[in-house]
Amino acid sequence: MRIALGQINTTVGDIAGNVAMISRLARSAAVRGAELAVFPELSITGYPPRDLVEKRSFVERSEAAVQQLADETKDLPLAIVAGYVGRSVESTGKQATNSAAILQGGRIMLRQTKLLLPTYDVFDEGRNFVPGRQQSVWALGTENLALTICEDSWNDKLFWTHRLYSRDPVDELMHQGGSLLISVNASPYHLGKRELRRDMFRAMVRRHRVPAIVVNQVGGNDQVVFDGSSFAMDADGNVIASAASFREDLVIVDTVARRGDEHEDLTDEAEAVYEALVLGTRDYIRKCSFSKVLIGLSGGIDSSLTAVVAVDAVGRENVRGVAMPGPYSSDHSVRDAKEMAERLGIQFDIVSIKAPYDEMLRTLGPVFEGRAADVAEENIQARLRGLTLMSLSNKFGAMVLTTGNKSEIAVGYCTLYGDMCGGLAVISDVPKTMVYELSRVGNRRHEGAIPESVFEKPPSAELRPDQKDSDSLPPYDVLDAILRLYVEDMRAPSEIATELGVTLELVKDVARKVDRNEYKRQQAAPGLKVTSKAFGIGRRFPIAQRYFEER
Repeated sequence: MRIALGQINTTVGDIAGNVAMISRLARSAAVRGAELAVFPELSITGYPPRDLVEKRSFVERSEAAVQQLADETKDLPLAIVAGYVGRSVESTGKQATNSAAILQGGRIMLRQTKLLLPTYDVFDEGRNFVPGRQQSVWALGTENLALTICEDSWNDKLFWTHRLYSRDPVDELMHQGGSLLISVNASPYHLGKRELRRDMFRAMVRRHRVPAIVVNQVGGNDQVVFDGSSFAMDADGNVIASAASFREDLVIVDTVARRGDEHEDLTDEAEAVYEALVLGTRDYIRKCSFSKVLIGLSGGIDSSLTAVVAVDAVGRENVRGVAMPGPYSSDHSVRDAKEMAERLGIQFDIVSIKAPYDEMLRTLGPVFEGRAADVAEENIQARLRGLTLMSLSNKFGAMVLTTGNKSEIAVGYCTLYGDMCGGLAVISDVPKTMVYELSRVGNRRHEGAIPESVFEKPPSAELRPDQKDSDSLPPYDVLDAILRLYVEDMRAPSEIATELGVTLELVKDVARKVDRNEYKRQQAAPGLKVTSKAFGIGRRFPIAQRYFEER
């Protein structure tokens, strides 16, 4: 059978636009001789719709769009698989289902409803949907299609050492005579996810001795980025067709001949993370109806990486960099920022905060009298920079991109209403050590736009004389290792200290900083998830709490 894998970038709520996209690609697939065209999970509504499904009108429009798509494609000599939000027939519980339909000749031939609803990390489907009770195979030509929706394929009893659900929907469909597994997904990206996805499906098809078609959504929706990377496997677990990562694609595979289009790319994981940031930034800006961005350029590595990502996301003509030197800014900071802006070809402005800072000190002098200078004076500078950027944002209609990395945000080395001001935190899930690695990727793409001096200088917020990050934080390679084990792996401080060979007191100090600064992170701009555990919707800790790790 010739099958088309329609890897598309949908927009949540743009039901008409999504249907038009599916219809257009289905026609292209038909021209290329496909007998079946498969599109991602909730491709009609976009994923994740979250509480939009609580609106009755949203569910009704989604249901109507399924029939509309069937009508628009009834002349095509192929069947179509598309995901949609369905109306629950249950008398109790939620009103919506996460469903997929098979369309052919203007008719809805099968409706399949997701059985396993994930409620971990960034997923909250148990909040929004009613699970299905059972699923059925559907015959097309000589094949019995076993249609599953994302999580229903992610519970293989022999692959996972700890399964989240007692049911295995794929196993159930195979017992019904399924001969070809079709898995439609909205599977978000994080480091290592593409390899994990293939390993899991490889184990599954080898166990059941059936080929698989795995179609994944591509694009950024809010804080999650979907990598696409769709593929087809034969029953031996060999990849016989593959789509590109982080861009839309249409791949044709012949399951009998066991061959198809091979568009796999970005085998280097650093390149993949960089591309995830570009795609997530582009889609967040575009889908929020912005076109231009503003970045505070400090001459440091974080703002430099944010700038090259922004140029790749929206084009150099839509990026504006602003240097905001203060009383403790070094000459090389402005010089490095200006040089990079010129190499990138972006607009560059210098707006000094020295005068307003002096005025603030004079204004607050009577109230501050008798108290030594401390973090209050430092943060006035950061907040004046935030005020400057947000004023320019209002004046020119450009979104501010914040430049803080994961290491800083984790321990609260950032200023509320200062450097945290903005609409999107592009690198908030990128540890500081990875910032340098990704900046090298950016430099390869932009012919060394980031000056070498930016890589070499010690990191500094430059809010007091001769300040360095190392004055307040452990070396970033040590800090990042601790944060990975504490934040992503949920390990205890004593275990971390033993594994890394550092003192328990150091680990406990980092852990206390992480726990104490939850209030800051929950007021931060949304960030793009690229690691297995990002701050944001996938990590839900209370702000007002008194639980601290004791050992």
